[in-house]
Order: sequence, then structure tokens, then C-alpha cells
Amino acid sequence: MQQSPTWKWLAILTAAVLLSGCTGPWNDPNPPTNPEKVTYFGSFITRPKHLDPVRSYSAEEAMFIDQIYDPPLQYRFLKRPYELEPATAATMPSLELLNEQLQPLPAGSKEAAFSRITIRLKPDTRYQPHPAFAEDESGNPLYVFSTPAEGEQYKLLTDFPATGTRNLTADDYIYQIKRMADPVNKSPLLGLMSGYIVGMKAFGQWAKNNRQPGEWLDLRQQDMEGLEKIDDLTFTIRIKGIYPQFQYWLAMHFFAPVPWEADRFYHNPGFPEKNLTLDWNPIGTGPFMMTVNSPNREIVLEGNPNYRKDNYPSEGSEDDLERGYLADAGKPLPFIDKAVYRYEKAATSMWSKFVQGYYDRSGDGNSNINSATFDRAFTTGPDGLELTPELASRDIVVDEEVSPSLYYIGFNMVDPVVGGYSEEKRKLRQAISIVYNDQEYIDIFRNGIGQVAQGPIPPGLFGYTAGKEGLNPHIFDWDEVTQTARRKPVEYAKKLLAEAGYPNGRHRETGKPLILYMDTTAGDSNPRSDWIKKQLAKINVQLEFRATDYTRFKEKMRQGNTQMFGWGWLADYPDPENFLFLLDSRQGLVKCQCDGSNSTNYDNPEYDRLYDRIKTLPNGPERLSAINRMLAIVQKDSPWIWGFNNKEYYLSNQWVYNTKRHGISQATLKYLRVDPDLRAQKQKAWNQPVIWPMFAGIGLLLMILIPGIRAYRQRQKLTIENQEAVRE
Repeated sequence: MQQSPTWKWLAILTAAVLLSGCTGPWNDPNPPTNPEKVTYFGSFITRPKHLDPVRSYSAEEAMFIDQIYDPPLQYRFLKRPYELEPATAATMPSLELLNEQLQPLPAGSKEAAFSRITIRLKPDTRYQPHPAFAEDESGNPLYVFSTPAEGEQYKLLTDFPATGTRNLTADDYIYQIKRMADPVNKSPLLGLMSGYIVGMKAFGQWAKNNRQPGEWLDLRQQDMEGLEKIDDLTFTIRIKGIYPQFQYWLAMHFFAPVPWEADRFYHNPGFPEKNLTLDWNPIGTGPFMMTVNSPNREIVLEGNPNYRKDNYPSEGSEDDLERGYLADAGKPLPFIDKAVYRYEKAATSMWSKFVQGYYDRSGDGNSNINSATFDRAFTTGPDGLELTPELASRDIVVDEEVSPSLYYIGFNMVDPVVGGYSEEKRKLRQAISIVYNDQEYIDIFRNGIGQVAQGPIPPGLFGYTAGKEGLNPHIFDWDEVTQTARRKPVEYAKKLLAEAGYPNGRHRETGKPLILYMDTTAGDSNPRSDWIKKQLAKINVQLEFRATDYTRFKEKMRQGNTQMFGWGWLADYPDPENFLFLLDSRQGLVKCQCDGSNSTNYDNPEYDRLYDRIKTLPNGPERLSAINRMLAIVQKDSPWIWGFNNKEYYLSNQWVYNTKRHGISQATLKYLRVDPDLRAQKQKAWNQPVIWPMFAGIGLLLMILIPGIRAYRQRQKLTIENQEAVRE
């Protein structure tokens, strides 16, 4: 009997379903991988805006570019406390103190007018393949054009058929520092570094005066006084005074090398309009290079075939040894060949793909366990937080990180109501700080993860003191029984408020209620806003929210037109100066009329004097004594509700190794190792399709179709018989 088309299609469908189960999970969102290459699968939520190392000041952007660019120094991956080591530098930089006449001074001299840092580079460090280095037979650059029409055919970097490379030189670091000075690049470090690097301001003015609209300015044409090339592998940076923390900046991508050829290439006519820019297409000497930048879909990093010799660290703690972080000691880096990061609009989608095994870790960069996913990851057991039974059964790896960070509520110190330095103004801010229960905030909105701050220095940095000695005595009392800090009672806060001139929350003379304003970029009808209002209502102070878009909010901050606001800071480098400078008056937004770091406009001359002192002192008793005096000053003045220090939990699937997080550096992708065979095995086991409903549906469909097919064929047969009878 001839088979009908319906039966054919049903047979094909059934065969396809059965065969597809042999190729892997049906719901795998990741593209097929080359079995000869090791691929890491990650994710990101915040799309990067700047990939130029002189412009980017975002942790989300550093997640990518710190894998591509190689500054002179890097952090030791496993070492705690944090410690620097050479990256492209051959050794740690040498330091020489100089007087006004640039004559050497004895080591440890406190009268130095200048510091000269000498950096010698490793030989044979090479750039990734890139069309900027492509040359013709005569050694001339292949892709330098005079008009947009000449380069019209090139839309992406992959459109250029030829690439080249060359060795890293001292000139490349010098060129990048000049780019930092050039105002057209809008480097966020320009204000800070121009106060240290000799000649930076003058060079910036030269660049501004000599740039022609739409044309490339070759920064090699002009020397910068504070930079000197000794030879192809050696250069010096001269800074004003003594600034020991400068070494930490040499481990950041701001000081990574940029070759002049790349700057020239990306300034070809018509290239910026096509996003052929350094801000979109990085070029570096690091372990990875960016081969796909489609931030609305995915970003792909692939191994730099020209990466220098680099090995996994051989030193670590006993805990590192126990957790297997030293199993790869001495092996060449990187371990993976490719990293595919997929853009996710929501943390819940990212989480579900991690649980299915399609993302190797629960988050990359700052994308991590949050309030939306916390309860899916952890439960509270007798020993504290524990993984849920589902995750525990899958051998999920948990890494904790207390990153040097601080989140706080700021008072605008130039505001006529909450600002000022009189005793009454201090008591007003102290009263508000007492009733603003940070621990309650942590418990409600951060799943109990975090630590109440007592001052501006977070745990893990020199100058931080735990326990009774580190207590903020204006906000807390010490409980000798529990050996913990206890927030002062609300009645004491009401007493302070009355002494500040607002008994029962009303002005002593006019009787008007005290109404304060919180400036924010969000609305006032969310649970956090309601909670904050209730805190101040404990002392009969009314709080209203003034919401604006981010651009307007930033403008209000610069003009000093705010009253209270939420703010935060993540450490750039592991030194208390990186947090204490947030209250330096010279960095005040209103005072400096710049994008300063002192968002509260705090201004205390004694604090500034001590700050200038601790900047130049090495860690030791003298520096600690000065820091303690600074802490006592700001604890009394209370320019911030001190808030909390952040703590993060990161989860990794069992096939990912060397998962330890670094609280400062994000240049850690090269240390990750992945077992792709184990990943494929677990993905298949965890994503077995439930196919019985489909077969049940097919059966139901057949039950409906078969009678219909029979009836149809019978009608067709009767029709044919009737037609034949008519013919007869």
C-alpha cells in the first residue's frame, strides 16, 4: 500500500526528535565550539561604553580590557594582602628622590621636590596581530588613507586582509601617558595625574593648541617634561614630591601601552563614523584580543598568539593549597583559547543559564548573586549560609570576596540645612546617622551580606581597625557582653536633634517641621525609599525624594544643589589613601569645579593637612597615628552616614578551576582553567528533555488524524466510483 504524505511527515518528525537527542541538549543557547579549542562561556549585564584604556573607568569595562592590555605591573593573583609584581616590566620600578635642581637625595628624605620612577621592560613582548601594523614591501603602512573614499570598503577590523605586529617599546608607554594628557581624550585621571606628572598640564595645552579639526595629531612631535626615554626598553616618569601610591596606578590600564600606529590607524578619515576607533576596538599585548564587539549580543575574546611567556603562580596560602588553587603552579598561561560573553538583560536569565550549565560562572566582573537570585543559591543552616541542596548536589564551587568598598549616604556640606561645621550641624547629622540602621538595611535589602562601616577605610586595608578600637563613638556604643558594636538608642538621637535646634523634629523658633531631601536617579515609591523614610521618621524628621535623570543628577552634584544622596566607592588600589582622598577638600565638586572625588564637598583644613602627610608616609606607626586622627575628625563631623562594606559570593560550576576572585584586579581570565568534556557531560545530564508529552501529543494527533484520513479516503473512493458509474 502506498504511504500517504501525512504518514511520511509524521515519520520524519519522529526520527528527527529521536536523533536530536543524540547530539546534546536541545536548549543549549551557546554556539558549537571547536573541539580542539577550550572555550569559556560568560555573561554581562552592563554594556561597555569605553574600551580605550585612557578613557575607561568602569569595572564592567575593565572586565574586558584588562584581559587585553598589559600595564607595567600587575597584582599577584593569590597573594593576600594584595601585592604588586612585574607584568611587562622586567623588575619592579626603581625610585629616586630628587631636589629642585634634580640632584639625587638620600633614600627616605622627606624634603624631595620630585620622585623619578625608572621602568625597564622585558624584551620580546609583542602586540596582537592588527592591521595598524600591516606594511607593504617597502615598510610603509598599508592602511593609511587621505580621504574617506579610500577606506570605504572597510567596515570592521575583519575586513582588512593583512595584519602585522611588532615588539613593545618604551615609546608606547610614553605615548599613552601623552594621550592621558591630551584633553580630547577626556581621561578621568587627567585632573589627578596632572597634579603629579611633571609637564602634563603644559603638554595638554600644547595638544589643544595644535590639533586641527578632523586630523590626527602625532603626539610624538612634542616632549613631555616628566617623561624620558632611556632606551627602547627603559623610560622614566618624574612626579612632583613623594607619592608612594603611584606604583599602584602602574598596574591599571590607564598606563597600558598604546602604539602610535594604532592612534594613526584609527584616525583615518571616515573611520570614527564606522566605530573603527580605539574606544571600540582595543589593541594590546595582553593574553587575549577582542575579535567580536557586539554589545547588544555578545563580546568575544580570543587568545593572543603573540602573548609573552607567562606562568601560573607557584606561591599561595595553605587555604589556596587546600582549595586546589595551586594545582596548576608553573604552567603556561592562559589556559583557555576563547571566551564568549553573552549579553543578558536580566539577572534571572543569567542565573537560569548558569544553573543549566551553559554559563561557567554565576557572574563575571560585578555581575553576581543579587537579591533576585540569592534565595535560589543559598539557605541558612546551623553553620550559616549554605548552598541549596540542588546546587550542593552539583558540586558548585563557592568563592567569597570582601572587596575594598564602601557604600554610604552623603550630606552636602555646603547645604544650609545639613551642611556646616558648627556643633549644632554636627549633632543634626549624628542624630540622622544613629537612626539610619545600616544593619537593618543589610538584612532586608542585601540578604544579610555586608558589614556596617565605622569610617571611610574598609577591611583589608592598612588603617582599618576592627572591634572596640575601631568603633565610631558618636554613633555606636560597645557592648562588653556580646563584644559587638550597638547603635545608640533613638532617644539619644532625639536628644541630639533637640540640641541641634529641632526638638521633636520641628524648628525651635518657627515650629516648622524639618523636611529633608534625598536626591536620586530613582523614584520614591520603591521599598528602599519607603524604608529610608521610616528611619528618619523615628525622630519625626520628614524625608522627600527628588528624582532626576542621571545627567541632571550629576549636574546638581557638580553645582552643590543636593542635600542628601547615596554614593559608593570601589578601591582602585589597596591603600587607605584611595578612600581618605574622598574627603580631601581640594577634590570637592564645588570647590574645584571639576569631576572631583569629594562628592560631599567636605572641607576641614586639619584633615587636609593630615591627608597630605599620610600620602607620603610608608605604612608604619607614624602613618597609622595620622590616619587615626583623620578618622576621629570625620567621625565627629559626620559628613557621611557611613553605610556598609560590601561582601560578595561567586559561584562556579565544577568544571571551572582557579576561581579565586581578586578584590582589586580584574585581569584574572588568564588564570581560569575549564574542562570542556566534563561540562558537556554535565550539560547533557542536567538538561534531559522531557519528551513523553510530545509523544503523547503525537499519539493524540494520530488518534484524530487516522479516522479523518480513513473517512477522507472513503469519500474519495465513493466519488471515483460515482464518476465511473456516470460514464457507464
